[in-house]
Amino acid sequence: MTNMNQTLPEKAVDSAFVSSFREAVFRYVPAFDSLRQYSVTAFSLDIMAGLTVAAVAVPQAMAYAQIAGIPAQFGLYTAIVMTAIGALFDSSKQLINGPTNAISIAVLSAVVGFSADERVPAVILLAFLVGLIQTGITFLRLGDLTRYISHAVIVGFTLGAAILLVMDQMKNLLGLTIKSSGEDHFLVRFWMAISHIRETNMIALLVGVSTVAIALSLRWINLRLKIRIPEFLLAVIFMAFVVWGLGLEQHKVKVVGSIPAELPSFALPGFNWSHVQKLASSALAIALLGLLEAIAMAKAIANKTRQKLDINQQCLSEGLANLIGSMFQCFPGSGSLTRSTINHQAGAVTQWSGIFSAIAVACTVILFAPYAYYIPRSGLAGILILSAWRLVDRSDLAYHLKTTSFDRWIVLSTAIAAVAISIEFCVMIGVFLSFVLYVPQAARIHLTELTLAPDRVVRERISTDFVCTRIRLYSLEGELFFGAAPDLEDHLEAIFEGARNGARVVVLRLKRARNADAVCLRVLDQFIARMQAENVDVLLCGVRPDLMSVIKSSGLIRQLGRDRVFVFEETGAVWSSTLEAVRFAYEIIGNNVCESCPRKGSPLEDKQGWYFMI
Repeated sequence: MTNMNQTLPEKAVDSAFVSSFREAVFRYVPAFDSLRQYSVTAFSLDIMAGLTVAAVAVPQAMAYAQIAGIPAQFGLYTAIVMTAIGALFDSSKQLINGPTNAISIAVLSAVVGFSADERVPAVILLAFLVGLIQTGITFLRLGDLTRYISHAVIVGFTLGAAILLVMDQMKNLLGLTIKSSGEDHFLVRFWMAISHIRETNMIALLVGVSTVAIALSLRWINLRLKIRIPEFLLAVIFMAFVVWGLGLEQHKVKVVGSIPAELPSFALPGFNWSHVQKLASSALAIALLGLLEAIAMAKAIANKTRQKLDINQQCLSEGLANLIGSMFQCFPGSGSLTRSTINHQAGAVTQWSGIFSAIAVACTVILFAPYAYYIPRSGLAGILILSAWRLVDRSDLAYHLKTTSFDRWIVLSTAIAAVAISIEFCVMIGVFLSFVLYVPQAARIHLTELTLAPDRVVRERISTDFVCTRIRLYSLEGELFFGAAPDLEDHLEAIFEGARNGARVVVLRLKRARNADAVCLRVLDQFIARMQAENVDVLLCGVRPDLMSVIKSSGLIRQLGRDRVFVFEETGAVWSSTLEAVRFAYEIIGNNVCESCPRKGSPLEDKQGWYFMI
């Protein structure tokens, strides 16, 4: 009855609200937006891609949990919840979220100081903090800032993570039982493994090597026959049967152990302020690293599929995946390089392939978890070491090492910091070094002297050109920020010295001078004051509107005079601001021109036949 009594304006308001709500859902949950043009073909492709990804995700998730030093089921929980949440909110249609090699290494480094009983709660709390930071980055719309971090940092981090992964898993591959304080550095643990190498369990080593051999053989078959056999999954299943059938557990071959056949339940992370303080810096590094890893992978896929990415939405998906995942016993994750590539190659059309993958992993946990007891840890270590080899893009690494010294220093410094200091801190070191090395390059200002050529052309001066003793023309190019102030002072000092041989006017072309700040404006202000004290007029030309606004707000315009500033867009294309400034300079000097001046004998109003060329 209420609906029948609604007035037309009320119905229009309700309709507008429903429409705006629907568009908001489609905007912030891209997986739902994909359903508007979903088809049976897309559904079948997504199902097949999801199952293919799940076949890889199950052994990887268990192995990555082993890296982080927590029970295998938490890796499976992460491959269920994070993958599903990430897929719902992903801007990329093929990116698969969940546990990853690099992030798992960073997690282990972050919680290495926690006792065995504290480790799982600390890892879950870390996922919450990472999600909180990433969601905050989204709400502040800072996602685009990730593009200012050099890709060389990611290359160096990946190299360092791969080295640490091999070092960390060596003890498991060799079947060693080494007592550790839990706070030992990766290098210490690796050295302990090497020092106990005589105690190697040869059966465990054989199991690990056999797992790698089977995986490589299946990969060769895949490439040769162009099929998609789940190499990791079949290798792990086969070796689990071998361990069970031959009773290798009795020969001290360590196994994964019992995995509960249940799905993750909702539970808020345990908030311990002392733990938050310990994990805060690591959470920030892992949050940034996770965003960089996911965005880099999403962009790589987008280049192939020609889809348009929303970087801020991508940050939101990463943040929510970690934040909500922490409430379902997940540890931190990101966009997976391996599983995303497989998802794309398997023909995934939309984000729903990721959701189908999560469902498939959940079904595997419920149906087959009890049978995972006999999965050998040395077999998982072999798979992780093989993954570490594949983690490093060797062509990309070689490209960065040989291209420039800047990239080489960033890659090597980040990788060395990962191994020698800590995996999460190396990201900060890499970012810091990239800025330290880049700022001096960005602070370079180029000074070019121009000339009034005899053929009535304003162009760059060459050594054989006559030097005008009345009008000196220069072009300044570069970023006019505080870092460039010393360089700018040197160039202006050179102009000052060059103008002391009788010059009456100095013309500065600033068309390619950008982003002026107060420091450089003060340097320019002082230069103009010195020139005016020498009775030399300074004209600014090619000034863009943004630079003009800074010149006005700084008060420089009052000292210089508005008639001595020529804005780039205020003149026509035929008669540019630079030529307008040259014409004004001739008005200042009048008939006091050089003997070889191309304007000698021509009226000042004569614009015809003059050209500007740089």
